[in-house]
Amino acid sequence: MAAVTVLGSGSWGTALAIHLARLGHEVTLWARKADFAAELSRARENIVYLPGAMFPPTLQVEGSLDRACGRAAVLLFVCPSSGIRSLAEAVRPLLSGQPTKGVEHETRMTMSAILEDVLGDLHRVRVGVLSGPSFAREVAIEVPTAVTAAARDPAVAESIQQLCSGPTFRVYTTTDVVGVEIGGAVKNVIALAAGVSDGLGFGHNSRAALITRGIAEVTRLATRLGAERPTLSGLAGLGDLILTCTGDLSRNRSVGLRLGRGERLAEITASMKEVAEGVHNTRSVRDLARSVSVEMPITEEMYRLLYENKAPRQVVVDLMKRGLKREVD
Repeated sequence: MAAVTVLGSGSWGTALAIHLARLGHEVTLWARKADFAAELSRARENIVYLPGAMFPPTLQVEGSLDRACGRAAVLLFVCPSSGIRSLAEAVRPLLSGQPTKGVEHETRMTMSAILEDVLGDLHRVRVGVLSGPSFAREVAIEVPTAVTAAARDPAVAESIQQLCSGPTFRVYTTTDVVGVEIGGAVKNVIALAAGVSDGLGFGHNSRAALITRGIAEVTRLATRLGAERPTLSGLAGLGDLILTCTGDLSRNRSVGLRLGRGERLAEITASMKEVAEGVHNTRSVRDLARSVSVEMPITEEMYRLLYENKAPRQVVVDLMKRGLKREVD
């Protein structure tokens, strides 16, 4: 059993904390706001982000980052991609041991690369990634789930596997960190597009086409960056893409649905409790793809919809009117 601190009290951080506490680990769930931490501790559930999923008796809640990190042998960063650098910088001076999900727009760095950059040589070798088709609510209520743990050092990936695996949560390992992270970032963009298609009233044919051509975009970018092609047909690639494009619990698909139905992005994001990563990822993934000369037409069209106010229906029309080519090109 390990002392684990989960940094982030949104739905996914809360679900992971509940799951790990059930496995018998000594788990601390850190909330950025002290008053929210106090409310979580009092209610013994996350009424805001994951209502109905009660905390195991052994799960502790902490509002002090200092105390939360001081207790931990393992740190799990579970926060929006836009906030991971600042959180890592706050954590770095608090680390006494060795610590163990998007692309940063300004630097085009993945989340693990940011952690490696900020945490430095002492902790860099212990950075790993957990990703795959997993809605927080289903993990919290013990729906059977399978994900992938990735780290450059196989021993680190295996340590994450041992830490997180349980009767309803199966973890596979890989050393393909790039493939796992790019799969996890780009699938959010494609899920937005799938939601737009559904919101416009198009059918299963359209969604299937977007998923299939979407995995082609994921694979082109990931392999250009050094990923292994089989990773993109696995849990962290195709598996996560299918879930996020089709599941009713997908925040990214939900945003796309509302866009397709004519709502404005500002109105949608203002009404949401949690971040839909695809909105930020669309810009960062598009810029990353351009920087390495990878063609990603769905991502490009989603960028125009989100940031240039292109009409949703015109996005689909323009995707369908692209020049004809071989499928494998």
